[in-house]
Amino acid sequence: MATISTKAIVLSAIKYSDTSLIVKCFTAQEGLKTYMVRGVLKAKKGGIKAAYFQPLNQLQIVANHNTKNHLHSIKEVQILNPYKSIYQDIVKQSVVLFLSEVLSYSIQEEEKNTQLYNYLETAFIWLDTHDKIANFHLLFLFNFTRYLGFYPDVSEATKNGFNLLDGSFTNFTSEKNVISGNDFYQFKKLLGINFDSIENTSFGKNERQLVLQIIIRYFELHLDGFRKPKSLQVLETVFS
Repeated sequence: MATISTKAIVLSAIKYSDTSLIVKCFTAQEGLKTYMVRGVLKAKKGGIKAAYFQPLNQLQIVANHNTKNHLHSIKEVQILNPYKSIYQDIVKQSVVLFLSEVLSYSIQEEEKNTQLYNYLETAFIWLDTHDKIANFHLLFLFNFTRYLGFYPDVSEATKNGFNLLDGSFTNFTSEKNVISGNDFYQFKKLLGINFDSIENTSFGKNERQLVLQIIIRYFELHLDGFRKPKSLQVLETVFS
């Protein structure tokens, strides 16, 4: 048993019995970890609160990591970078629920990944502090592929299509898993931009849904066990 202090981002929290939560976090020090937080749903003053474990909350935790078990325990919690708008804005809430699902299905590594942690931390602070966020989730997922190991190979980005399976651009646009035409044009808009310029990238409602479906397909082809998030329909409704 090792006691560790680390920053952590909440990916999911599932009720266990009447009083406890099983919380999955991506930690800055040791990657993906799952915690049993006992008694947190009982009404009591002080101590650890269930509200700390809302999706994508950024925490500082002191935890006991059990070397013989995949279920660990949390001793102390405090919120880092408290969000000012995310939990008050229905659109941002929908984005957060969707992204927390995607992250839960995508991140598997139980080892330190400082670059990925910094990306998540910075992206969610940006989401909290900006208003024009309709395309945020598209660019977030697109750039997230860089840390998962299948960011598009842009060395031949002038070609007419993109092979979702190979992650490369191609002129063989009739092959399976190759997008071309308008699908390709819309998808390619995400290349080379950052969050500050995303509001200047034009996507209509239908285009936004199209690109999101392409990205989800891209994830399905590259991640074993990845499944379409349940909150996808809610997100599409919010942006319709």
